[in-house]
Order: sequence, then structure tokens, then C-alpha cells
Amino acid sequence: MTSRIHVFDALDNFRDYGGYDTAAGRTLKTGQLFRSAHQASVSEADLARLAALDIGTVVDLRRPVERRRQPSRRPAGFSGQVFESDLDEAGEAPHITFLKTADLTPESGRRFMTETYRELPFAPAHIDLFARYFRALGESDRPVLIHCAAGKDRTGMLAALTHHLLGVSRDDLIEDYLLTNVAVDLAGRAPAIAEQLKGFTGRTASHDAVVAFMGVEEAYLDAAIGSIKARHGSIDAYLEQALGVDDSLRARIQERLAA
Repeated sequence: MTSRIHVFDALDNFRDYGGYDTAAGRTLKTGQLFRSAHQASVSEADLARLAALDIGTVVDLRRPVERRRQPSRRPAGFSGQVFESDLDEAGEAPHITFLKTADLTPESGRRFMTETYRELPFAPAHIDLFARYFRALGESDRPVLIHCAAGKDRTGMLAALTHHLLGVSRDDLIEDYLLTNVAVDLAGRAPAIAEQLKGFTGRTASHDAVVAFMGVEEAYLDAAIGSIKARHGSIDAYLEQALGVDDSLRARIQERLAA
């Protein structure tokens, strides 16, 4: 699994989420589906690496305030399309509000993340961007990159939906989702993150709380899937009813991405 992780100077959690076997006996192509954290701090060498991937679509799942705070850098001559949404313009990101106001413990972090995931599939900006992403998968033959701030929650949700649509097994879908916990040195980075949090909250979070907040857990994704099934009956119904992924689009995506 670690072979999926691409190492950059200053770009976290960059992974290829293709290459999995599907229920139809085919294998997803590699070099077509990429996921990562934000690209605000990338080095010149990182930009060259990104240029070599020939990414044709970038889906930026961050809120406007996040994009303004950490604007993306693109390779020189970048010719791809960038999908962004301003539907969540009002207010700061919920995780920032949580970090400023809640008790910073592993338990509170897990409660917050579970509740966040229950609503994540239904945010207007996510529905907008998820739908545009799936249309792009069916229309473009160039690689796609999906990302948010850390590349783990919003990005993880969209990657999981993609795997479901393409017939990837649940075990592989979950394994890919949890790979964030390997791709990012959670324990090693926790002290620096704790200092950053203290800078804008004035409070000190425990090491375990920071590690818990930076990572992902299967229960989070299960919470989102449970909400999807409660509202739509199934993930497939959500894909069609909320995101417009009908049989024709599904077939085009499967044909393009399954070898």
C-alpha cells in the first residue's frame, strides 16, 4: 500500500487511489486518480513533479476562506480545469470553530469528526463539487486530483464514493481511506501542530488529542455511509439522486478507469 504514496518536499498525503481490483474482474488504472492535501506550500521541485503527472482536473474541496488563507500553487503552463465552490462562503470552517471552542481531547475530537461525517455528504458545496467531479471522470481522459486542506476527510469521502461506484471491495475502500494514517507522520508532526493550535486558540492540546484529530478512523466513514443510507436508501441511490450519476455516466466512468 505504501507504494501508492508519492513523496513531495512540501505536499502532504499525495496518493494514487487507482490500481484496485473491481467486482467485475477488472483493475483500476494507475496514474489517473490522485488525492492529496493542499498545494499552498509546494516547492519548485514539487511543481515539476506535479507537471509531470499531466493532471487535467483539480477538485479543490476547501471553503473559500481556506483557499484565501492558503492559495494553491500550480505548475507553469498548467492547462487543466479547477473546480471550486463558493456555496459555503459564510463563516469559518467547522473544524476551526471546534478547535477554538471545544475541549481538545481524543474523545471530543472523535465525537466532532463523527458528527461532521454524518453531514459531510449533504453540504451544498460538496454536492456541487462531487457532481462536477464525477461528470469530469466521464468526460475527460486526463488524470484528476482531488484535495481539501489535509486530504483526509472531504477528500477521503469522495475517494470512497469513487471506489464504490467502480466496484472496489469494501476492504480495499477502507484500506485506502485509512492510508492517511501511514502517509502522514501523525506522531512526528503532532508537537508542531499542537504549537500552531496554541497560537490561535491560546490552549494546549494533548499529544493524543492532536494525533486523533489529524488521523482518520473507519467509524468516521461508516457514519457518513450510514447517513447516506438513511436519507437515500443506498450509496448508489445517493450517487444518482444527489450527484446525477446515472447509468450512462457510471458506464463511461467505469470504461475509462477500469483496465
